[in-house]
Amino acid sequence: MAVSKSTLSIVFIVLGGLAVLFGTVLVFVGPIIIDDQIVKNVEINPNNGLSYTMWKDIPVPFFMSVYFFHIVNPDEILKGEKPTVVQRGPYVYRENRWKDNITFHDNHTVSYKEFRQYFFEESMSVGDESDVVTIPNMLVLGASVMMENMPFPVRLLLSTTFKTFNEGPFLTKPVGELMWGYDSKLVDFLNKYLPGMLPTSGKFGLFAEFNNSNTGQFTVFTGQDNIRKVHMVDSWNGLKSVKCNLINGTAGQMWPPFMTKESTMPFYSPDACRSMELVYQRPGVSRGVPVYRFVAPKTLFANGADYPPNEGFCPCRQSGLLNVSTCRHNSPVFISHPHFLEADPVLLDTVNGLSPNEDEHGLFIDIHPETGVPMKVSIRLQLNLLIKSVFGISENIFHLSQSGYIDGPVLNTFRTSLVVLPMVMEYMQYIFIALGLAGILGAVMLYVNDKESVKDTKHDPTNETEAEKHSMNDRWVFWLRHASSQTLLLQVGHFWSNTSTLK
Repeated sequence: MAVSKSTLSIVFIVLGGLAVLFGTVLVFVGPIIIDDQIVKNVEINPNNGLSYTMWKDIPVPFFMSVYFFHIVNPDEILKGEKPTVVQRGPYVYRENRWKDNITFHDNHTVSYKEFRQYFFEESMSVGDESDVVTIPNMLVLGASVMMENMPFPVRLLLSTTFKTFNEGPFLTKPVGELMWGYDSKLVDFLNKYLPGMLPTSGKFGLFAEFNNSNTGQFTVFTGQDNIRKVHMVDSWNGLKSVKCNLINGTAGQMWPPFMTKESTMPFYSPDACRSMELVYQRPGVSRGVPVYRFVAPKTLFANGADYPPNEGFCPCRQSGLLNVSTCRHNSPVFISHPHFLEADPVLLDTVNGLSPNEDEHGLFIDIHPETGVPMKVSIRLQLNLLIKSVFGISENIFHLSQSGYIDGPVLNTFRTSLVVLPMVMEYMQYIFIALGLAGILGAVMLYVNDKESVKDTKHDPTNETEAEKHSMNDRWVFWLRHASSQTLLLQVGHFWSNTSTLK
């Protein structure tokens, strides 16, 4: 039996209304469901298998790229000329990180130590660890500055010691030895007679204490009671402040979720002994994931005169240099952006061969704002050694870049769980509303069309002619029947008349 249009229209109106209702509910309930899933996946909780494993044993590849500034005129520098350098590298090292000694506390914090190992990646490097470069002898020049205020006899003894062990102001060695350590009779002598003066008791190298080391004990909030505090540092090595500077922000790997363009990205760096803060620059997309790019503000390495909050890191020099001597056993070490980017132009005049460039030397982090997970990281810093002599003051340098990005299966899992599914749910609410409205509109059109069809049927001339034809046919049949009866009667009468005559 055929279904009438009126019945179909009622069915479409009911289904359309339900779809609109469901879509409207999703508009209000959907964001709550999505946010709840983000919170469950972002908080530090051993019950969250995937996210906890990613936090504990970081699967993201990190790389440290080291650039040395090879000094081409060491003899001329000793005569008072300006240093001229040529950049060598990068020498790239893959960095493995993992957390150990993990302890959860009752106040919704967790303590841990993060360890790191470095492996040379020749295929990604421009050169080999056997490359020979000439750099300032940090041991000699650093010790000279540290003892400049000592009594003259002490300084004379130190100078004699340097000459005895054939240690000069510049050092020419392979990259591998400069990075991870080399044997030095001077180091052995100082460790024997001045124990504790040097950061190492073995080989002396720029990163000798980094490999197979940890960054100290961090205590961070788990976010289980307040997701806005997840990953925020509560203390480092039991300290809540370092050198007039509170320890603010995260440990520099993840941030609280639900970030906006007004948010900042604070983090604590043990290597710089201070907290730093990045600011929003622009939106973007990283490997199919929407991100916000945060960059270093121009005030990050400004001196105390230009930016008073940095006064705690003085004695200061020109803006663009941050004093980190307290992190380097009081040696005269400063950090800056590579090639003195965003620094006082005076610094560029101290060395020949520098050319700052934002694309190559800028610092940035691309982060997924809804989850606080960095998708791409590029931390570029330059280590500067203060050199003093009777001829004046200059800074000589090398710089490094630490980078990392989410890729492979980790990226696919992250994108599916925390990007694609929430996006599908968001689109579904509008799809249900659109389909519901379309169903209701179709039902109305079907109902109107059905009414017009009934009206047209009653007044169609074609239909009236057909009725008249049926009526005439009925009358014609009746006439034929009537006429046949009369003929039969006449015939019967005629027959009877004939019969009477015969009699």
